[in-house]
Amino acid sequence: MGIAARNAGLTAVQATVTSLLINASAGQYVGFTLMAARAGLLEIALMESVANARYLLMSCALSQKLPPDTPLWQRMILGFDVTDEIFGVSISVEGKLDPFYTYGAMTASIPGWALGTFLGVVLGNALPVSLVSALGVGLYGMFMAVFIPAARKNRVVLGLVALSFLLSWLFSAIPAFAAISSGFQIILLTVVLSLGAAILFPVKEEDDAA
Repeated sequence: MGIAARNAGLTAVQATVTSLLINASAGQYVGFTLMAARAGLLEIALMESVANARYLLMSCALSQKLPPDTPLWQRMILGFDVTDEIFGVSISVEGKLDPFYTYGAMTASIPGWALGTFLGVVLGNALPVSLVSALGVGLYGMFMAVFIPAARKNRVVLGLVALSFLLSWLFSAIPAFAAISSGFQIILLTVVLSLGAAILFPVKEEDDAA
């Protein structure tokens, strides 16, 4: 993530502050990518909303785990750092969730996340250009590792991945689409493909009795 921030032109301090305020790998990476593409603030805000929409569902699920008398300010602190990892360890707690259990996880994850980004920027400035480029490609590999297993098991996901590659190429090849900024291209493809998939291939809820 630090190398992605460096490629976007951020300093080590700027990248570290960003990581302290945005503890979301996908959201942070999308932000850095759009910055590197010189996207506007509106484009970044829209794409961040799309990329982080799943945290609304995670927050709703966690709210059901909290004791009813949990104060609003404690709920707001929890909502600040609902990441995939924090959600995973918190939702797995048996019974009601003590907010301070999640606070402990946040205390370890937030500094660690920011430190990793800081080191990425600093080491990215010290490492050879060839190695930095290789690590940058490795970041794409990490994100591919997220959807490849699902694509192998589900033909719908596989088709959507292939379609996204094709449409992305068409947007860059067709002059009428090439005039659209890369930031809005990402937003359009994300919204259209995800909405189309949700309508045409809805996920069936499992029977509670199963």
